[in-house]
Amino acid sequence: MNDATVELVQTGPEQADLIRNLYQYYAYESSDWEDEDVEVDGRFYIHEEHLARYWQEPQWSAHLVLVDGFIAGFLLIERSELAGFDALELSDLFILKKYRRHGIGKTLVTQVLLGGDHDWLVRFYREDEVALAFWRSVLDELPRPVRSVEPDDDPHLLSFLVTRSVH
Repeated sequence: MNDATVELVQTGPEQADLIRNLYQYYAYESSDWEDEDVEVDGRFYIHEEHLARYWQEPQWSAHLVLVDGFIAGFLLIERSELAGFDALELSDLFILKKYRRHGIGKTLVTQVLLGGDHDWLVRFYREDEVALAFWRSVLDELPRPVRSVEPDDDPHLLSFLVTRSVH
């Protein structure tokens, strides 16, 4: 996939069903450490009001990851609501298994973290070994200051602040 065309495409509310459907795969993969069960309809729970915010709130957005025009995953960005953090948050990143281990996710999030004039909050479950390895490789190579932070909202999450100032 070295010569593949990779795009990050912002979605509109008309694509909420698409993001909702892809989110089921994400929820399935994270169900181990999030200790989630499926609902009586066989789907994982999605907080609809929260999902709608990606198309309603300033600095919130939902993006599709496309590889050669095919859907390869999604990226959800939120304005952090944690006290003391004036940052955007890469809240959920999901790449379909077919497209993993080709550098797609790393390339995309590096571009996002380096683009614009924002501080970024990156959080993931410490039990998620795949996310831990992925984010360590991204954050260790990032040419921006990165520091571990410890908000008091969820002890299961590892949190890192990527600041815009380069020292």
